[in-house]
Amino acid sequence: MSRRNCWICKMCRDESQRGLSNLTLEEVSQWAQSFENLMATKYGPVVYAAYLKMEHSDENIKFWMACETYKKIASRWSRISRAKKLYRIYIQPQSPREINIDSSTRENIIRNIQEPTETCFEEAQKIVYMHMERDSYPRFLKSEMYQTLLKTIQSSNS
Repeated sequence: MSRRNCWICKMCRDESQRGLSNLTLEEVSQWAQSFENLMATKYGPVVYAAYLKMEHSDENIKFWMACETYKKIASRWSRISRAKKLYRIYIQPQSPREINIDSSTRENIIRNIQEPTETCFEEAQKIVYMHMERDSYPRFLKSEMYQTLLKTIQSSNS
């Protein structure tokens, strides 16, 4: 995604700041306190996903979000179908959005998707969360996108 197409960048450049009405200085400031705070807010994961998409590394956040949705599936048949889809997209070697997990975690998932439970992807989700927290989150905080957003909201509150 080019900078011109990034909705958050457009929002930051928008002089009228209409798009910023949903984001508060408190929420955006909380994102810098911890990765957990970023992921726990309403808009944090959305903005973070936009940043990762610009960096061409959004497979981790997409997998993490897909797992959050997967855990809420009540129907056994829907869970089986969704588990197989998650495997094909994120877990299977050479898959379109393969995530970086160790072989034992991958093998456990392969065993578990025959009769998947809501915790089938839990270990992989924890690994992906750790990768995001340690690798891309510090870059996000230093990014032009985050810094511009923070400054724009600060100036709109002045």
